[in-house]
Amino acid sequence: MHRICFIILKKRGMKNMAEPKKKTIVSASSGKEVKPGSVKPAKVIKEAAPVGNATGLRIGAVILWILAIAFEVLAILVLFGKINLTFLPMIWQLIIFLVLDLVCVIIGAQLWKKANHIRPASEKNKLKFWLWNNLGLIVAAFAFIPFIIIALTDKKADKKTKVIAIVVAIIALLIGGLASYEWNPVSQEQLDAATATISGNVYWAPFGHVYHTHQDCQALNQSESLTVGSVEEAVAASRTRLCKFCAARDDIAGVVTDGDVAEAAAELEIPTGD
Repeated sequence: MHRICFIILKKRGMKNMAEPKKKTIVSASSGKEVKPGSVKPAKVIKEAAPVGNATGLRIGAVILWILAIAFEVLAILVLFGKINLTFLPMIWQLIIFLVLDLVCVIIGAQLWKKANHIRPASEKNKLKFWLWNNLGLIVAAFAFIPFIIIALTDKKADKKTKVIAIVVAIIALLIGGLASYEWNPVSQEQLDAATATISGNVYWAPFGHVYHTHQDCQALNQSESLTVGSVEEAVAASRTRLCKFCAARDDIAGVVTDGDVAEAAAELEIPTGD
């Protein structure tokens, strides 16, 4: 009888060992139970790169733009037969010079936009502000439109070669124009307002055009890594707008955001005064 009871107790003990109790994971911030595997690892936060020198970037941009115009001139000379690289057909000479033209236009425009984010222009004169921010777009026009006009009016060039060269130049003009256009301009007044209003560091994700005052902002939920730095460093990194959710949480006004702060506050259920 004692032997039978021992065997029964032993089996029950083995069963309890085989079926451990289910653990419950509770969020430290909300106190609510979370499912295993749903807890995300902490974000990797790195320091922002130095702001850089706006003057040096502008000089580099101008040099590249001069080279772009030079490559356009070389393409025109090839079209007129003034330059003939015997080891390459004319069409390939034209394509190579036009592609080099495009590369210089794009890199120069990126340097110019970077400089504008470091040392923005004033927006008091709207026309001057637009022209200054989109100088790369203007250069892109000068780097391809003259070639297109000359190729269209040239009656001596081979028709097939001319058509291909014009198509390549038009495509390069579109690509260079889109890459050179300033989609997120920032003014000195906007930067001054942001630095005067926001104290402390801000955060931004590897992609996007906004910076955040809170690293736990809901707009950063999908970002596994963040960069931390000052507002000036964020703007220099092309994050020219404050996140609307962070603006709503901190009740920040007078700073350019990426959307309607009142709507963001309503979404976050933050009460606002009338």
